[in-house]
Amino acid sequence: MKLAFSTLGVPGAPLSEVLRLAVAHGYHGVELRAHPEEPVHPGLSPDERADAAAEFKAAGVEILGLAGYPRVAAPGDDEPVIEEIRELVDLARDLGAPFVRVFPGGEDEHADAIAARRLGTAAEHAADLGVRILLETHDSHRTGADAIRVLGLVGHRQVGALWDVMHTWLGGEQPQETYAALSPYLGYVQVKDIASAEDSTPLALGAGVLPLAECVEVLTRHGWDGWLCWEYERRWYENAQPLPELLSDGREHLGRLLNDSA
Repeated sequence: MKLAFSTLGVPGAPLSEVLRLAVAHGYHGVELRAHPEEPVHPGLSPDERADAAAEFKAAGVEILGLAGYPRVAAPGDDEPVIEEIRELVDLARDLGAPFVRVFPGGEDEHADAIAARRLGTAAEHAADLGVRILLETHDSHRTGADAIRVLGLVGHRQVGALWDVMHTWLGGEQPQETYAALSPYLGYVQVKDIASAEDSTPLALGAGVLPLAECVEVLTRHGWDGWLCWEYERRWYENAQPLPELLSDGREHLGRLLNDSA
């Protein structure tokens, strides 16, 4: 498996600093938070997109994906949500990123059908550009069982799942259950650690309660060889320890889990 970290852990950092951290601490890739607060977002010009892609290529670091914010199951008109996804897919194509992350955000009994309809429409554009849209286990659809209700309705190879291990754990789902549900759709896995269900302040990997060893063991046992991405949510917890201080130990911890499960 290859290792990445999310720029949610270094909010606002310029790409040069993000790439320096990735190279210095031995990460193969980076998940870019695609938001106007960050250096990379859909508002970039063609030249800015080309420059960003060139920076990553020169550093030998991959862009794992773009973490976007469309809420695909939310009530309202379809078109603004579909257009938001298309803009992210366009940006991913320009940067050479294989994945785009979207959230569920459902609020009522129609959520599954709404999400499936929008994702199915956006999938055609994504297929043309060679980008895959991943529905994250989050908010209204926090478990694998929740996510596959939508993904099964979509039934398109360009729409898959992003497994956030915190949300499936909070939803009471065991790693083996999550993997069994998501394995036909799995794009990559977000790892993290927290103190408890009541305190989601980000911690160093291995310092909290999340079943990281079990998750890695399940993935390894089934021969899955995709990405593990550390999503350290410093943007929302400014008093958390700075991520750069933790990156080397985090990579080593994931390496130990991988070795132990081999």
